[in-house]
Amino acid sequence: MTSHVRHITIDCADPYALGTFWSRVLGAPLADDDFPGDPEALLETPGAAILFVRNDDPKAVKNRVHLDVQPQDRSRDEEVERLLALGATLVGDHRRPNGRGWATLADPEGNEFCVECSAAERAALTGTRLPVTADDVTTAVRLAVDALAGAPADRWEAPAGGLTWTCWETAEHLSDDLFAYAVQLGPRTPPLDGEVPYRWAPERQGGPYNAVFADRAAGPAGLLATLEASGALLASMVRTTPPEVRSYHGFGISDPEGFAAMGVVETLVHTHDLAEGLGLAWAPPAALCDRVLARLFPGAPAGGDRWTVLLWATGRAGLPDHPRRTVWRWDGRPPADQTASSAG
Repeated sequence: MTSHVRHITIDCADPYALGTFWSRVLGAPLADDDFPGDPEALLETPGAAILFVRNDDPKAVKNRVHLDVQPQDRSRDEEVERLLALGATLVGDHRRPNGRGWATLADPEGNEFCVECSAAERAALTGTRLPVTADDVTTAVRLAVDALAGAPADRWEAPAGGLTWTCWETAEHLSDDLFAYAVQLGPRTPPLDGEVPYRWAPERQGGPYNAVFADRAAGPAGLLATLEASGALLASMVRTTPPEVRSYHGFGISDPEGFAAMGVVETLVHTHDLAEGLGLAWAPPAALCDRVLARLFPGAPAGGDRWTVLLWATGRAGLPDHPRRTVWRWDGRPPADQTASSAG
């Protein structure tokens, strides 16, 4: 066994005040039992928590260890301006005219940290594809749950779009998909020749084969809770599974990013089916559609509305100058394997 980093600990004069600043930087809450004047404050962030501990010794030299932060939903320069407004100061500007580089800031107690380019900026600078992440899974599922929460309670037995399943069955199927992708990454040695052997069966003839079913007594709110829980399972597995891990899927041996992309596609397109059956509006973010198209449908048209292209790629919509798909599949293999196969 090895060790894991539990906390990154920062000595400071006022743990609660400095923790509050970093809470705003990272969008994560301080622990519920932290209050002004406490000798410690804990900030739970993905990967490792940051612990602020009171120390009356003044800061004298540059930190030997510092944090590098990467904005998630804005550019590097926009993030620098946001953090300066929160109380940071600019210590060193290493940004280059070509868009590369970083800015070194200091928090209100003088601890240096750097603001890097966002993932989207890095992808644009290097000409690489922006990856599908665990956060994308979470975003897709939460957007879907929020949209579906507004459905009339008496519409869940209506057909879901062009499917032969009811809206309730389709939501269960979606929850089951997310669960199934998560468990494929679960064993210490994930299977390469089949699915993890849960028992999948339909509740009725013609219904979806699921291992996950919602308790109907819990109503639509309970159904959506199972969907959100399954999405959280997949996001957690994608976030914690090493990228070199491979596991079976019927459309190609895949990696954690591939299973994340599959989960996002399932969520977006089945929510489309559900929205049609439930009488709801549904239009997911174009950037999210673009990332999963690039990962799973590399031959899809590069132009046009990305949501419409994703619906076309999954046989749910027409696209000018392209025949409508009656049969479709994605390529779940890692891009390097797709390239090797094409070359060989």
